[in-house]
Order: sequence, then C-alpha cells, then structure tokens
Amino acid sequence: MQKKLRTYMVVLPLSAMTILVALPSGANAQIAIAEVIKAGIKKVIKAIDLKVQRLQNQTIWLQNAQKTVENELSRLKLNEISDLTEKQRQLYATYYDELVKVKSMISTYQRIKDLAETQTAIVKEYNWTMALFNKDKHFTPEELTQMESVYKGILEESIKNLDQIFIVINSFKTQMTDAKRMELINEAAGKMDTNYSDLREFNNQNITLSIQRSRSQMEVKQVKQMYEIN
Repeated sequence: MQKKLRTYMVVLPLSAMTILVALPSGANAQIAIAEVIKAGIKKVIKAIDLKVQRLQNQTIWLQNAQKTVENELSRLKLNEISDLTEKQRQLYATYYDELVKVKSMISTYQRIKDLAETQTAIVKEYNWTMALFNKDKHFTPEELTQMESVYKGILEESIKNLDQIFIVINSFKTQMTDAKRMELINEAAGKMDTNYSDLREFNNQNITLSIQRSRSQMEVKQVKQMYEIN
C-alpha cells in the first residue's frame, strides 16, 4: 500500500487497495467528475500564474530600486563630509538610516523571488507529468480522475502559500517588524517546499505503478523512456 502524503490529499494513488473515494457509477458520471476537476485545476493554475507574474514584476522593479539605493549609500559617506553643520549631519544621518532600512526590505524580495520560482516549478512539474499520465495506457480513466483530484489539492494549497507572500508584500505599507516578515516568508517557503516534495513523490509513486504494470522488459524500457528515467 502506498502511503498517504499529506492531509490535503483527496485520495491515495492508485491501486484498488488505496482508493478511498467511491466514484459515481456510469461512464457519464465519471466524465462529468473529470471535467469538473480539470476546470478547477485550470482556474487554479491561471490564478497561480497571475500571482507569480505579479511577484516577478515587483522583483524586477525592486532590483532596480536596490541599485539606486546602493549607489546613494555609496555616495553618502557622512564621515567624509567635514563641512556639515550638526543639524545637517543629523538630517543626512536620518536619510542614511532610512536608506539602510529600505535596502534591508528590498533584500527580502530576493527570497520572495526564489519562492515564485518554486511555485513555477510546481506548475511545470504538474503539466509535464499529467500530460504523460494521460498518454500512459497503464492507468484507467477513473485513476486519472483521482490523480487530478490530488493535484488539485496540492495546487490549491500552493495558492494559499502565495497569498501569504502577498501579506508580506503588503506589510511594507503597514507596521510589521523584519523578524515577523521573515517568519511569514520562511513559513510560506516551508509549505511551498512541502507542496513541491509531495507532488514529486506522488508522481514517482504513479510512475513506479506504471512500471509495475508493464508486462515485459521492453514495455518497462518504453515507460522509463517516456518518463525520462535512466
């Protein structure tokens, strides 16, 4: 029996021993369920793509802003300015401190950029494997529908992680400590890594099952080639 991955999984893959959800009888009912799940997945993926694009655009803008801040920090060397009055020095010092804070905040976005790339990898992995599973004759339509429902659970969970990242982004406009901001980022990162790990583990389970259902060494070789297994 294959192990359950996470609580957000709807059903387990894929043998008769592990199917926990009873599907409605009849081909029409099965097709209807499959179409509903696919429509839901398309909606989730579209939402993920839009959120990731927003993160990427903000990261590009902030990378340019970071260069500007670093240039200004380099130019503003208070210790080398000998003819400033104390009042001017305090004014420049305040400005310098604000620039340092801005630079610290911008560096947070480098971490967010990495999370956006992880999210993109999750969607890419789903698209790649599900396209192959649909071509794989070792899986029944019912099993493919169950697989889609599992993927839907993973992708929906990843949307929640992206939403948490946007809480961090919005926190730059409100009062939130750097420590709290990083706590939220690290929490989202951990969950996102779990999503990715679970998705890949689920894929590996299904690929292994396909190999086990192969009836000859030639068929095993063909399956491994299809899934790019050395």
